Amino acid sequence: MKKVAAIHTEKNKDKRNIIIIALVTACCLLGDSMLYIALPIYWREAGLDGVWQVGILLAVNRFVRLPLNPFVGWIYEKISLKTGLVFAVILSVITTAGYGLATGFLAWLVLRCLWGLAWSFLRIGGLSTVAVHGKNHRQGEAMGLYNGLYRLGSLMGMLVGGVLTPFLGLTWVSLSFGLISGIGMILLGIFFQSKAPSSSSRSEGRKKNILGLDILKNHALIMSSGFFITFIIQGVFTATLSSLIIYHYGEDVEILNVVIAASALSGVLQALRWSWEPFLATRVGFWSDGSKGRKPFLIGSLLAGGVSFPLLAFPFAPLIWILITISAMLTSTALTTLMDAIAADHSHKAGAVRFFTYYTVVQDTGAACGPFVGYLLLSFTFGYEMLYIGCAMLLVILAVSWRIQIKKEKQKSFV
Repeated sequence: MKKVAAIHTEKNKDKRNIIIIALVTACCLLGDSMLYIALPIYWREAGLDGVWQVGILLAVNRFVRLPLNPFVGWIYEKISLKTGLVFAVILSVITTAGYGLATGFLAWLVLRCLWGLAWSFLRIGGLSTVAVHGKNHRQGEAMGLYNGLYRLGSLMGMLVGGVLTPFLGLTWVSLSFGLISGIGMILLGIFFQSKAPSSSSRSEGRKKNILGLDILKNHALIMSSGFFITFIIQGVFTATLSSLIIYHYGEDVEILNVVIAASALSGVLQALRWSWEPFLATRVGFWSDGSKGRKPFLIGSLLAGGVSFPLLAFPFAPLIWILITISAMLTSTALTTLMDAIAADHSHKAGAVRFFTYYTVVQDTGAACGPFVGYLLLSFTFGYEMLYIGCAMLLVILAVSWRIQIKKEKQKSFV
């Protein structure tokens, strides 16, 4: 009985740590997410000289993460997860509050680069925490819980920030969000008790002298899948959704005799996804923890995406097109949760921190390349059709690749 009680207590601690890091990340995301709504409108209040500077500021944090991620991973091998996460929260408070105080492009550029560093610490530390604390229990459910909860920060940042900024101004909203980000320090200090990917996980990669190229080579399908899924969902889909709506229906869309602006419809659809993620992502992860495993669910989700994404390129009746879009977003939730959970399953052999350092690099590269490739194709005739059909083909190719991988694993098990 005592042994059962101890196991139950350990599971509760693991789940609590995952919830805490997810909520800390959500608090830190408030300011960054708010900017995607507020900065394109209130760029003059920020002391910027033109709207072109807004595009640079919203993108630069992703690009600086590409060289920073390996550095952050190396730092995490020297310090505890908790120390790195506390540092990330401090940077988040400085940058978020700084949005309300900074004036001029150079000051904003520095803040956005600092936020890129903060997010590298948060993302690598968060994924490593889930890998460590979900290792002996339900890894899929743990990853779904983490992904779903931290994206509430994006939802609240966009909704609350978008509503309050016209009334309070960019300065006061940023300072308020900076104060809320500071709550992460309290959560980490009181409730977070990490096992430190530590000794076991972290040193395992060092003992085996596992290098970054070895990780990329030995887990090529995981890394390539992480790249292309992020490329399609966070890169192409998120960046082009508003322009896709305008391409089909113009700047004003009539739905059931109600006219809604294309930008507003895009915002509502994106917010809808973030609102269901805490529940659906956890449920998808839970299902994938079952006897069938994650890979059949991943293949099914990839094929579902291969059906829904190309349909987005064609102008159905608005209500039908919205339903197709919701279907594509449901698929996106499943894909990101399953892919992260599969990555966590394979992270321990190389060391969780080291593995997720390179996994995060390929994801950030995909997210950065998505908008670039997307808008490059949109400059051609039938650009939207080529873009979304191409994305669907990539998803189908990944599904076939994972099916081949499953067959190879079965053959090895029989040998």
